[in-house]
Amino acid sequence: MPSITVADANVHYEVEGTGPGLVLVHGTQGNGETNWGHLVDGFSADRTVVRPDFAGSGKTTDAGGELTVEILAGQVAAAARAAVDGPVDMVGFSLGAIVAAATAALEPGLVRRLVLVAGWAHTGDARQRLMFQLWRDLDRAGFGLFYREVILNGFSPRFLEGLGPDGIAETIAAATREPGLDRQIDLDLRIDIRDLLPRVTVPTLVVELTRDQLVPAWGPTTLHEGISDSRYTEIDSGHLVLYERPAELTELIRGFVLD
Repeated sequence: MPSITVADANVHYEVEGTGPGLVLVHGTQGNGETNWGHLVDGFSADRTVVRPDFAGSGKTTDAGGELTVEILAGQVAAAARAAVDGPVDMVGFSLGAIVAAATAALEPGLVRRLVLVAGWAHTGDARQRLMFQLWRDLDRAGFGLFYREVILNGFSPRFLEGLGPDGIAETIAAATREPGLDRQIDLDLRIDIRDLLPRVTVPTLVVELTRDQLVPAWGPTTLHEGISDSRYTEIDSGHLVLYERPAELTELIRGFVLD
């Protein structure tokens, strides 16, 4: 079980495959395994795939203080350097997209190419703030309540209907609360990386999810507008594209990092 000490955190990460490094960064209420484990085989034949758990998630442990984007970026960067020699390609999902962008800005020379999926630059939108506040209150009342809200709004209506009652029940029953979920939600409410975006100078692919009810189009748009060397594309999916359209997402990532 590889890990590296970063300040007060013991940061766990997984490594699979061979070749140039590809770092996959998870989102809120995720970890390297639950967000990315089922996609590793799509990359590991020709990439060394690194999946860190940042503070609040998975097997990473820390002192439990307030999280910042800079803290999480430092943890991801340390895991990447411990696992791979030389620059890496980096993919971030949701909160992980914000952390990945910050890593590219704060760690010059570490990131070669960057893919940002369903990210945003600033939690200033009233609807998004309402959502994160609701997440916080639901988590305090009971994790099951929180997770049902995430399933309801995280998948597109079409995909959720396709799961059916039994599939929905199984998905909810399989969920386990990440130990620092409350701290990650608090960070979601404080996100503002607008001043870091001009410092992201590597080729970047920004991915909008057209049926995303958690991070609508304005979120990825702010990243694209703030990063000078960025392309913009779309996937017809709800926010949880990792599960809703895994093959399409894998193909898109591979097409960009292998370009």
